[in-house]
Amino acid sequence: MNSYLLSAGAFFVLGTSAAFAHITLEAQEAAVGSTYKAVLRVPHGCEGKATTAVRVQIPEGVISVKPMPKAGWTLQVKNGRYEKSYQLHGQEVSSGVKEVNWSGGSLPDEFYDEFVFRGTLAADLPAGQTLYFPVVQECDGAAERWIEIPAAGQDEDALEYPAPGLKLAPKQ
Repeated sequence: MNSYLLSAGAFFVLGTSAAFAHITLEAQEAAVGSTYKAVLRVPHGCEGKATTAVRVQIPEGVISVKPMPKAGWTLQVKNGRYEKSYQLHGQEVSSGVKEVNWSGGSLPDEFYDEFVFRGTLAADLPAGQTLYFPVVQECDGAAERWIEIPAAGQDEDALEYPAPGLKLAPKQ
């Protein structure tokens, strides 16, 4: 009986580890109109290889993005125009960071790390919806593209490479 329970427990642990193997956001819900600290959790490399770059696309409506530098990594941002103008502290903003890229470091497959940026969730974003942050994780000669966004009504868990998602809560 005990060996059966141990086998079942091992199956449970091994069987569920794949579901948690993708890049996720630490806080997966935030209120529109608030400042949001995005912590991208990178749990592994690509096919056993060390992670050497993490690139995240910033979705429309996330403005005034400021990434956190990471020791041993080169930090770059790509700026661009927003699809529309937003109000931020009484000022109109129409452009800003559209992509953040940490590169040149080395995160071995057997270790875990976090990559952080902050931004403001525009006040006119629709509460109840989910924003997705597509991420490309590069490793020595390999890549994992965490860019899949579920279609309307599709279960996120059915995706092989889901983009990290943030559920938008009503303004507080």
